[in-house]
Amino acid sequence: MATKRLFSSLRHLSVWVVSLIMLVPLLLILLNSFKTQGEAASMNFKWPSQWVFSNYTVVIESGKLLQSFGNSMLYSVVSVVLGIVLCAMAAYVLSRKKTRINRFLYLFVVLGITMPVNHIALIKVMQTFNLMNTQIGLSLLYTALQIPFSVFLIYGFVSTVPRELDEAGVIDGCGSNTLFFRIIFPLLLPVVVTVMLLNFLASWNEFIFPLYYLNSSSLWPMTLAVYNFFGRYETAWNLVSADIVLTSLPVILIYLLGQKYIVSGMTAGSVKG
Repeated sequence: MATKRLFSSLRHLSVWVVSLIMLVPLLLILLNSFKTQGEAASMNFKWPSQWVFSNYTVVIESGKLLQSFGNSMLYSVVSVVLGIVLCAMAAYVLSRKKTRINRFLYLFVVLGITMPVNHIALIKVMQTFNLMNTQIGLSLLYTALQIPFSVFLIYGFVSTVPRELDEAGVIDGCGSNTLFFRIIFPLLLPVVVTVMLLNFLASWNEFIFPLYYLNSSSLWPMTLAVYNFFGRYETAWNLVSADIVLTSLPVILIYLLGQKYIVSGMTAGSVKG
C-alpha cells in the first residue's frame, strides 16, 4: 500500500514539474511585456521596476492587431464551420455504407494526414480559380487541410451510434437531411466539439499558408502580424513580448475552456470503428 502511494505521489510530482517547465516561457514573456525597453533587453525573470501597461496599447495600434484579429477569426470560424458540416456528412455516409468504393474513399481521404502539401501545384490551382490573396481562398485552404483528420475522428465515433436510430428515423418519414441533422448530428456533439476546437487552434496558429497565399498586409492573420511586428521592433523585446501575449491569449483561453471536450472526444470513438 505504501509503495502504491509512493508511486502515485511521484507521478503527481512529475506532472507538476513538467507543467511548471512548460509555463516557464509563458511567464518569461508575460513579465517582460510589462517592462521598459531597457529592462526587457536582458529577457530575465526579474520583477519589473516599473509596470508599463502602455506596451499593449502601442502593440495594438502599431501592429494593427485588431484588424489581424478579425482576419484570424474570419479564417478560423469559416473553415471550422464549413469543415465540420462537410466532414460530418462524409464520415456518416462512409461509416454507414461500407462498400468497397467507400472504404477506398475513406482510406484515400485519411491518407491526407500523412501526405505533404505540394505548394507549387496548389498555387497554380489557386491562381486558376482567382483565389490567391483572397479571404475566401485562404478559408477554403484551411477547410481542405482539416478534412483528413476530421473525417478520421468522426468516422470512428459514428460507428458507436446505433443503426436502429437510422431505421427508426426512416420509418417515421425522415428524409436524408432531416435524419442526419436532427437525429444523428446532435449525437455527434462530443466529437464535433473536439474537432472544432482542434481545427480552430490549428487554423489560428497557421503561418505558412498565409505567408505563401496572401500578399496584402490588410488580409494577414495574427501570426503574420506578429512576424511583421517582430521585424520592425526586433530590439524592443517589451513590445514583442506584449504582441506574443495578445496573440497567444485567445488560443490559451479556448484550449482551457474546451480541454475536457478534447479529451472525451478523442477517446469516445476509439473502442469501435
